[in-house]
Amino acid sequence: MLPLSYAPPLPPPQSRQNPSPSHKPKPQPCVFLFPAALRTAAAAAAISFSLLAGNAVAVAPVEQPPELCRGQDDGREVEVKAETVTNEQLVEEAWEVVNEGFLPDAGSRPWSPELWMQRKQDILQGSIKSRSRAHDIITKMLASLGDPYTRFLSSSDFSKMSKYDMTGIGLNIREIPDDNGSLRLVVLGLILDGPANSAGVRQGDELLSVNGSDVRGKSAFDVSSMLQGPKETFVTIKVKHGNCGPVESMKVQRQMAARTPIFYRLEKRDNENSSVGYIHIKEFNAVAKKDLVSALKRLQNSGASYFVLDLRDNLGGLVQAGIEIAKLFLNKGDTVIYTTGRDRQVQNTIVADSGPLVTTPVMVLVNNRTASASEIVASALHDNCKAVLVGERTFGKGLIQSVFELHDGSGIVVTVGKYVTPNHKDINGDGIKPDYRRLPDLNEARDYLLRCQSKKLS
Repeated sequence: MLPLSYAPPLPPPQSRQNPSPSHKPKPQPCVFLFPAALRTAAAAAAISFSLLAGNAVAVAPVEQPPELCRGQDDGREVEVKAETVTNEQLVEEAWEVVNEGFLPDAGSRPWSPELWMQRKQDILQGSIKSRSRAHDIITKMLASLGDPYTRFLSSSDFSKMSKYDMTGIGLNIREIPDDNGSLRLVVLGLILDGPANSAGVRQGDELLSVNGSDVRGKSAFDVSSMLQGPKETFVTIKVKHGNCGPVESMKVQRQMAARTPIFYRLEKRDNENSSVGYIHIKEFNAVAKKDLVSALKRLQNSGASYFVLDLRDNLGGLVQAGIEIAKLFLNKGDTVIYTTGRDRQVQNTIVADSGPLVTTPVMVLVNNRTASASEIVASALHDNCKAVLVGERTFGKGLIQSVFELHDGSGIVVTVGKYVTPNHKDINGDGIKPDYRRLPDLNEARDYLLRCQSKKLS
């Protein structure tokens, strides 16, 4: 199952500073919608807690039930009761998630498999009398790592996170590879009595088209953006029910829409004849890329000679949105970001897969509240000599979290990896140092980028 890479609330800048029981499966990460090629937290999209908290909605359970063809078992759905788990097994389940994936240098205290094994043995010496006591033990166990981002989630907190909908019609989708190596877009969760659910969409259905456009081969992120639109407008989708069910077309009314985080204007700077396209990105959400493309084109058509991209106070959002936005400025094959971690699946290199939308100089404004996905964008453009950075050192939030559901409905957030810039700089901790404190003039910025490109080629 595809984990969610998660960015919890940022602490204030001054704070920076053996197997589980055989009858239990390994705990699975919470499933969310992002490309199947990015199967781990390292390359999945991160959602900031602020974005989640503002948009949490009721969703059907995220774990997919066994596939049933319509007509099988008299058309009745089979309900499988959740496996019971003891308090000791729950603690051991949480222990094993950390044991298998925690990034050793994420915490402020020494960590090793040997030390962690000793901690389990100390904890499980006696019986754990209540579920609340088990949760308390897990909370303290995770706190002992010294990582502010690795923490316990109550069942209600986990539910809020797993109920996030970014399509506007009440469903979550993800990419699933078929036997031929192609990708199918499958509905993994539904808002109960939401627009898609009321129209007849079922968990496990395959999404085939949106407003007549074939979505096969597209990313779940891009298709989620296609489903978005003004509240109370309609979108027509075509789905295939299960692996062997019929194909059905349905008209669904949108109930919510992501607000644009893009604000832009054309400006004239003092002592310059050329016009600058100023673009402020407040956060990275489902419509950020689409709206940024529109803004860039309109500003170019209006005569913008270069761009100022303002990422100040942008704490992040969807990391995948940040990655897609960075690609708009990069050459094909340029590295966007590296991800590293203990698990080989976390180790990944994300590159641009097409040419840049704009080739004019870019200046990126940053400050000490530029964090997470914003730092990925800033470093990708800077290290590939596409932009100069202006302002203050960024926050330095470069760790990657996965959210795992435990068997009793609670969950844990665990740091499993980190982001490394194209120039192999670890983002976490120190952040990214800008090139200038104040905006340079256009010629000075051009000279800087030319020197950068020459150095990169040498």
